[in-house]
Amino acid sequence: MPRDSVIRPFLGIDNSLTGRRWVGLGDEADRLSEGLAQATGLPMAVARVLTRRGIDAEAAAGFLAPALRDLLPDPLSLRDMDAAAARFLAAVSRGERIAVFGDYDVDGGASSALLVIWLRAMGREATLYIPDRIDEGYGPNDPAMAKLAATHDLIVCVDCGTLSHGPIAAAEGADVIVLDHHLGGETLPDAVAVVNPNRQDETGELGHLCAAAVVFLLLVEANRRLRAEGVAGPDLMGMLDLVALATVADVAPLIGVNRALVRQGLTVMGRRQRPGLVALADVSRMDTAPNAYHLGFLLGPRVNAGGRIGQADLGARLLSTTDPHEAAAMAERLDQLNTERREIEAMVREAALQQATERGLDAPLVWAAGEGWHPGVVGIVASRLKEATNRPAIVIGLENGVGKGSGRSVTGVDLGASVQRLAAEGLLAKGGGHRMAAGLTVDADKLEPAMERLADLLGKQGAGEMGPADLDLDGLLATSAATPELIAEIDKAGPFGMGAPAPRFAFADQQIAFAKRVGERHLKLSITDGMGPRLDAIAFGAFDGPLGEALVNAGGRRFHLAGRLEINQWGGRQKPQLRLEDAAPADTD
Repeated sequence: MPRDSVIRPFLGIDNSLTGRRWVGLGDEADRLSEGLAQATGLPMAVARVLTRRGIDAEAAAGFLAPALRDLLPDPLSLRDMDAAAARFLAAVSRGERIAVFGDYDVDGGASSALLVIWLRAMGREATLYIPDRIDEGYGPNDPAMAKLAATHDLIVCVDCGTLSHGPIAAAEGADVIVLDHHLGGETLPDAVAVVNPNRQDETGELGHLCAAAVVFLLLVEANRRLRAEGVAGPDLMGMLDLVALATVADVAPLIGVNRALVRQGLTVMGRRQRPGLVALADVSRMDTAPNAYHLGFLLGPRVNAGGRIGQADLGARLLSTTDPHEAAAMAERLDQLNTERREIEAMVREAALQQATERGLDAPLVWAAGEGWHPGVVGIVASRLKEATNRPAIVIGLENGVGKGSGRSVTGVDLGASVQRLAAEGLLAKGGGHRMAAGLTVDADKLEPAMERLADLLGKQGAGEMGPADLDLDGLLATSAATPELIAEIDKAGPFGMGAPAPRFAFADQQIAFAKRVGERHLKLSITDGMGPRLDAIAFGAFDGPLGEALVNAGGRRFHLAGRLEINQWGGRQKPQLRLEDAAPADTD
């Protein structure tokens, strides 16, 4: 996207209530947006969103209605896909015993469910194995793989396995296929096939795919080969709800084919035909058509809860079940586990933030480690630290002299490669991941030097030079312009998420007509510019910082406000609502 060489703060705000500079598109992008709006007839607000994405008038129609048939890559463009599809179909045709070894997160659960469902449709049952996060840790391990190999002919590892040389070698007597997306090492394990867009010998063009998307491509190729033999394969389009869930929950960037996978998957999910997702939506109290927010913040955390603090395979079993009664029971259990997870997370988050603050929040790496911190929540807490500091963050739970941790990174800093390098240097017992997230195991006596070395590696990527993140804005709106019709037009540019943030607009010189604290941390308010209708707003976590107190005690002062527009459905009515993220006093004299 064109950006002025000298960035001028939007509305003159270079230090908002949350300490951020507001940044607009710039004069050149404004000119392009006006031209795009004139050429397409799109609302100016939508044209600005497309300009930020680098979309011109010629590409606008295709971007707003992405077709999976146009964007789906040829599965055979991935290395080892030919061998993987051949061995997989051979096992199916010969009636071999197949085991699916999956990770315990949403991507692993959805990937496992895709294989189980496809095989079931072909008249084959597969053994599902999800390792326990605490007892076994991430990925294949020697005892589990040896045990599966003793009773199975083929083991398919999904969302894991790329770095599992030893455990795959332990699977004596069975063939192993790896379908993964985590960063590969210099060598690959001795498997029949390692299909992974993030292998070092791949081009990287499909590096944004999650594991479920890689599994989906295998099934596309499998169906293509079956069709060539005159056999109708299982319905793959009906499985895109699982691919969409995994893509969003694994925070894969919503670009390229991922946009089409999620868009189509949300449509499939809206038909409410998968018992597990129907039950999960019901316990999550979803009463509207599913969108990316629901996947990332309602359904995803509940599927994850089983792997984090409960029964590791519960999520995968829920996603693959055909029994509505079984689905309802599992969804209820996952909802309970998610509530417990939130309570544990809150305790660890408070302790981690205090420790990290004492250590200093301006280093290239923000990290914290604590005895007994539950390994199932350290990743979420790391994400919270990253969001609060705009720095890569690592949070580690220590037990019996060993730390198991998880990290989250910021845009432009490759955390996974740095963690993998630490493992190669011997500072970590185990470590890997991808650009935005990583997991690690470290001996307690190496904790300090490992984090010091990691900070050094991240600092060389520029992590320590980052101040508070800029707040990117897509333009200025009047409250009267925030209509359900405009929001529907903006939503056509979605889905929004990682790599494609939801459009954010500013509302200038607003009066706080109503403000009320909701719970401990949130703020409900109503704003007006004095000329148009009031606009309802909600600011989640407003009282975690200065935003809540400033607005609830506005006392007649006017503010510039910024956030994302959404539809609030309540009592059968649809009303525009601003999800407020930031504010700045309008009277800066």
